[in-house]
Amino acid sequence: MLPKPKIVFLYSEIAGYFLACAEELAKTADVLIVRWPINKEAPFEFNISKNITIICKSDYDNEALSKVIRDFKPTKIVCSGWMDKDYLSIVKQYYRQIPTILTLDNHWVGSLKQHIASLLSPFLIRNKFTHAWVPGKPQTKFAKKLGFKNITTGFYCADVALHEANFDSNKIMPVKQFLYVGRYVKHKSIFEMWEAFTTLSDAGKLDGWEMICAGTGEAFEARTKHAKIKHLGFIQPKDLKELVNKKPIYILPSSFEPWGVSVQEFAIAGCPLMISENVGAAELFLAPGKNGISIQPSVDSIKQAMLSFADETTNRLKEMGQYSNKLGTSYTPALWAEKLLAIKL
Repeated sequence: MLPKPKIVFLYSEIAGYFLACAEELAKTADVLIVRWPINKEAPFEFNISKNITIICKSDYDNEALSKVIRDFKPTKIVCSGWMDKDYLSIVKQYYRQIPTILTLDNHWVGSLKQHIASLLSPFLIRNKFTHAWVPGKPQTKFAKKLGFKNITTGFYCADVALHEANFDSNKIMPVKQFLYVGRYVKHKSIFEMWEAFTTLSDAGKLDGWEMICAGTGEAFEARTKHAKIKHLGFIQPKDLKELVNKKPIYILPSSFEPWGVSVQEFAIAGCPLMISENVGAAELFLAPGKNGISIQPSVDSIKQAMLSFADETTNRLKEMGQYSNKLGTSYTPALWAEKLLAIKL
C-alpha cells in the first residue's frame, strides 16, 4: 500500500471554499495548512474537521515554522504567491526534491511591474518553484511569462455541496432583485452599480425591483443609501440560503477581479448572472445569452443590463438559473483534489 501524500499549504487568507477542497483532499492525503491571521474585512467562520491541521503563521518564528513543516515530511508544498519571504525561504529548502507549487491569480496585463517580475523570475521565483497552479486562462499567460512550463489550471473551486443545497430546479421562482455579495471597495465598481440602479429606479424604469447588498469593507460608510437598496453587512456563506432561494440576479461589476469564486457559487445556486468582463471566473461560469449578461464596469453598461433583465419573463429567468447551475457544478472539490494529486516532478 502506497503511503499517503503529505501536502503543505503556505497560505495568506483562507476561505470556506478552499477548506471544502482541502477536506476533499484530506480523504486521501494528510493536510497541513499554514495561514495568516483572519482578515477583518472577510471574517469567515470555519468548521474544520480533524482530518486537517491548521496553524497560524504569527504563532511561530521562521525557524520554528520550518521545523513544524520538516517534521510533517511533506511530499508537496503549495504556496500562495511570492509576497511572503518566510514562506519563500521554506519553499526553497524543498526545491526539486518535491513538487513546490506556486499559486497566482493575477492576469497578465503587461504592466512595468509584471515585466520586471518576468525578468527577475529566474532568480526570485523559478529558483524556488517547480510548478504553477492558476485559476484559468487569464493567469496562464502570466505564469508562462514567469517562465513556468508546468502549469495547471483550476486552482479556485467553490464549495459545490454547500451551494448546491440552495438549488432546486422545481422551486426556482425568480424575484425582482439584484444581489451583490462582496467587499465594499472601489475596484468592485459598487458605486457605478448603485448609481445605475438608483438612476433607473428613480426614473420608474425598474418597477418592483430592489437591490440587496451584503458585505463590508473600507467603503462601507460611504455606501449609497436608497429606499430600494438594502445593506445587510457581512453574511456567512452558510447564511446566504434565504437570499439565493429567491433566485436574484447576481451582479459582480468589478473593474479588477482576478477570478471571483462567488460567480461559481451563485451559478451553482441557480442565479442568473450579470458579470463584468474583467472578472476571471466569467471564463467558465458565464455564457452570455444563456445564463446571464457580460457587462463593462460602467454606469451605462450596468444600466443597460439591468433593463434587459427587467424585460425578461419569469420563465426565461428560470431557464437562465438552470443553465447557471449546470455550469457552476461542472468543477468540484473532488476534481480540484485530483488535479493537485496529479502534479509530479
